[in-house]
Amino acid sequence: MISMALFNNKGGVGKTTLAYHLAHMFQRMGHRVLAVDLDPQANLTAQFLDEDELASIWKEDDDLGSSAPRPAVLDPRRSRIGAGNGTLATAIEPIMEGVGDVRLSEPVTVEDGLWLLPGDVNLASFEDRLSAAWPNSFLGRDVAALRTTTALHRAIDHGARETGADIVIIDVGPNLGAINRAALLSADTILMPLAADLFSLRGLRNIGPTLRDWRMTWQGTILPRIPERIPAPRGLMMPIGYILVEPPARADRPSKGHGRWLDRIPGVFATSVLGSAVPAAGDRSFEIATMKNYAALMPLAQDARKPMFELRSGDGAVGGTQSAVRRCFSDFRELATKVRDRLVFIDPTLRRG
Repeated sequence: MISMALFNNKGGVGKTTLAYHLAHMFQRMGHRVLAVDLDPQANLTAQFLDEDELASIWKEDDDLGSSAPRPAVLDPRRSRIGAGNGTLATAIEPIMEGVGDVRLSEPVTVEDGLWLLPGDVNLASFEDRLSAAWPNSFLGRDVAALRTTTALHRAIDHGARETGADIVIIDVGPNLGAINRAALLSADTILMPLAADLFSLRGLRNIGPTLRDWRMTWQGTILPRIPERIPAPRGLMMPIGYILVEPPARADRPSKGHGRWLDRIPGVFATSVLGSAVPAAGDRSFEIATMKNYAALMPLAQDARKPMFELRSGDGAVGGTQSAVRRCFSDFRELATKVRDRLVFIDPTLRRG
């Protein structure tokens, strides 16, 4: 099993959309995939589950008063949400309440070979607890702090073992906070979606030194002091490359300086993220792909609750839209193949589809 986090501390680059579509495409290529939503905004969860399923797993029905009209109960024969399912926020509830360790639950079965560990806005409350636990973990004597720091990893590891996942895809928020630190330490690899703009360049300059500092602190100071009885991540966080995501076309606002920033990204990625020398001119070895913006397909995909590349005429994809669907499938198939090749290079045991 190998885990991959999609991360950029700049929002609006299509990170969650990429995570969702890569999860589906890897599954269609023969892999067992676990998608993990560690962004408190829970947008990835909302793409996988419909409104009734979200209300069920977020326990919204429990908050209704006795006089309030209650929604229809989910049909257990059709619902993907069962008694054994929970969110990552419910997993850390015992730690937040000071009454126990992480509560492990079963991932939600999206379809055969694809599972989800759902996110929840309540996960945001874990930020302060993780921040306090980090310095208390340095000496290795505060077991409660070590259990807190490794809680998200243990929830992910349990989910991966329960499903027999080949690939774990982790979606995180666009920041360098304590939740993301714990999430990224759980990732073997990191894939970075970028836009060719000034904001992405500045983001890369922040990301690289921060990741190296977290890795060094974890591997050199904290990990050696964690008792063997507490499963802990290796803290590899190996950057495997970046994906350029094109912005939506705007006839009234043409892109300015796109090529200017595009040419700078390889050098900034090498020096800031990899900590290596400036690459030779024209060296884009860490640029995995440039993805088109399929903005016209997204509303249809959201309504149909399926990937853009699986839209059919019954979903509203008619006429020229079907050509875009076919291009979308080809693009994501090629992207997933390139990403998998990099994952296989790191972990040769990854089963090829």
